[in-house]
This record gives sequence, structure tokens and C-alpha cells, in this order.
Amino acid sequence: MRCELDKFELKGVGNAAPQWNDKQERSDATVVFTVQPVGWVGEWHENPAPQWIVPLSGRWWVESMDGTRIEMGPGDLSLGEDQGSIGSADGRKGHRSGTIGDQPAVLMTVQLHVDPVHRPGHFQ
Repeated sequence: MRCELDKFELKGVGNAAPQWNDKQERSDATVVFTVQPVGWVGEWHENPAPQWIVPLSGRWWVESMDGTRIEMGPGDLSLGEDQGSIGSADGRKGHRSGTIGDQPAVLMTVQLHVDPVHRPGHFQ
């Protein structure tokens, strides 16, 4: 499911001119950078924690248990929140993901130290 951030407020930061901000809930977080080689496929797995996934270079795809596949690159972001998924009879649990094209996918993940909410678009 595609969701949009839609709670932006026009507000300055310090002496800077006002900018549009959509502030998320405060929490502890761990930032992890990953480099997925060309041809990399991560078979069915759950995210280790609720996490924002931000492609920095290259292209990347993610497939949900219902077969929906989304492709992303720089400028896109994804919220991975499939912890505690109930596996299907055919072995699907969580999601699959992998690289697209002839470049590695460089991703930044911001793992949130919070319980998953399991409600699409709740971060809005």
C-alpha cells in the first residue's frame, strides 16, 4: 500500500526561513547502511524492527505476501513493519526484496525502537 506524508506544517528552524515539516513521533533509533550487490535477493523474511528504508543509490524492490511488488530508487522511502507476520502455506512470511539493474542498491535504514503498529499509513 502506498501512503503519503500529509501532516506538513510550515515552520522555521532556528533562524532559517520556514520550511514544510512532517515531524514523526520521537523514539530511539538505530541507523544502518546496507549495500546489496547486483542480483541480490533476500528471500522471505521480516524486517528486524519497524524501519524506514531509504534508497540512496541504485534501485531496489520489495514484494509483500499478497504478491504486490514495489520498485524504489533515490527519492523514495518505505516503512518496513512486518514483524510478527503469519506465514502462509507456501512459505511466504514478511516480504522478499532485491536489487534491480546493473548497480548495487545502497540503502539507509532507520530502525525504530518501538512496537510495530500493523496499520498501513499510521505514521501520517
